[in-house]
Amino acid sequence: MFKGSIVAIVTPFSKGKVDEKKLEELVEFQIKNGSSGIVPCGTTGESATLTFQEHERVIEIIIHKANKRVPVIAGTGSNSTDEAIMLTKQAAQAGADASLQVSPYYNRPTQKGLYEHFKAIANSVDIPIILYNIAGRTGVNIEPETIARLATDCKNIVAVKEASGNLEQMSRIKMLCPPSFQLISGDDGLTLPVLSIGGIGIISVVANIVPKDVADLVSAYELGNIKKAQELHYKLLPLIKAAFIETNPIPVKTAMGLLGMCEPDLRLPMSSMMPENLEKLKKALKDYGLLK
Repeated sequence: MFKGSIVAIVTPFSKGKVDEKKLEELVEFQIKNGSSGIVPCGTTGESATLTFQEHERVIEIIIHKANKRVPVIAGTGSNSTDEAIMLTKQAAQAGADASLQVSPYYNRPTQKGLYEHFKAIANSVDIPIILYNIAGRTGVNIEPETIARLATDCKNIVAVKEASGNLEQMSRIKMLCPPSFQLISGDDGLTLPVLSIGGIGIISVVANIVPKDVADLVSAYELGNIKKAQELHYKLLPLIKAAFIETNPIPVKTAMGLLGMCEPDLRLPMSSMMPENLEKLKKALKDYGLLK
């Protein structure tokens, strides 16, 4: 259902507001350069500081601009189950192809609570649900056994974006879940290793600036050209490292500003980069051939 390089797209701001025209341009840029899906309102899209109205509008704009050329997987998670259901229903009504559901943050539910949370959301809509496991952000890990139970009990929970960084855990997910359940990398630096254990692609941050290379890496692996996939993996690695030198999406949005792709505006508490890290980012962009 989902595969390849799926971009976790930034939300461009201008003078404190969502820059709707620029957002449309970024969607077109992604589709023209091989991205096979778009995730609005994820971590990279600064969903935590969007108002409900902005959240709904960003998803609507991207669905309209994508126009069914690639699937739109709307980030509609929350640490409140009722809020997550509300956002997911809105996205489904707007025409989203799927929903990305982050595990509830801050309140740190038990595995039982996680199961009941995701099941309630899945039962509220007909669109596919992709779980998003990122304990480094949320404070709670969705255990493989919980994912397997959800995949078995909820027909529309079809995949997981795994950003634990733990390949052993990801292998257990593949082992325990039904064969149709999809594993998607949530870490740009682990795209190739995740593909090697049965993953189907990446929900990518760095694809915001180099979508073609990320898409080509996945495509090369799928076509059996492991050498080319490895070459792209190692080409991308220094840029990926620079893209996470500070909390995402600070570096990638800063890079997009340097490259003239959008304003580098961030919403507090996200702030501009430390000068020493900015220089490292500039060097990585220059070494990659993106910045003169």
